[in-house]
Amino acid sequence: MDVMAVASEAQEIGGVAGWAVEMMESLGGFGAGVAIAAENLFPPIPSEVVLPLAGFAAARGDMTVVEAITWTTAGSVVGAVLLYLVGVAFGRDRLYRLAERIPLFSADDLAKSEDWFHRHGTKAVLFGRMVPVVRSLVSVPAGLQRMPIGRFVALTAVGSAVWNTLLILAGYHLGVRWEIVSDWLSRYQLVAFSAVGVAVAVWLFRRIRARST
Repeated sequence: MDVMAVASEAQEIGGVAGWAVEMMESLGGFGAGVAIAAENLFPPIPSEVVLPLAGFAAARGDMTVVEAITWTTAGSVVGAVLLYLVGVAFGRDRLYRLAERIPLFSADDLAKSEDWFHRHGTKAVLFGRMVPVVRSLVSVPAGLQRMPIGRFVALTAVGSAVWNTLLILAGYHLGVRWEIVSDWLSRYQLVAFSAVGVAVAVWLFRRIRARST
């Protein structure tokens, strides 16, 4: 099974996946890094496809495993830093003004969120890199809270390296059966999204009940 066959298969999954495969096919490890940087900025780009395929490409000899891990981790950091800068540019004052306009939300809720991030921000940035969507969104509050950029980059690099290495090595060892990784990660994402959905539903229920009493 060659890379073009894999590309065709990825395009059947979705056009964005096909684009990511084409990037790796034409640019090698650097292309994988670009695709992962884009995945941070646009979560619909499927890292569960890009990373195992990078491992498969390494198994074929199109790049080394070290190159795949290094470039994708660098891409993760670049994408995360860009979102961090979005948080810095947006600023806390503007965020508080926005919070006052959001139904069922208030500045007190935002203050509590800030307090939580002050206490747990390090763990959120580190482990958030291993949770779908969260790995993108967590960079924004880090920027809003002006987490020291050196710490942010270090935490992002470590968390991303662990996540990327696991998926790349899985793709490397599975070879043409790399889709198995995507299947398992789809289930993992479903569980993560369900947990977030339940948490949001519980928060909304409590807030509506508090407003009605």
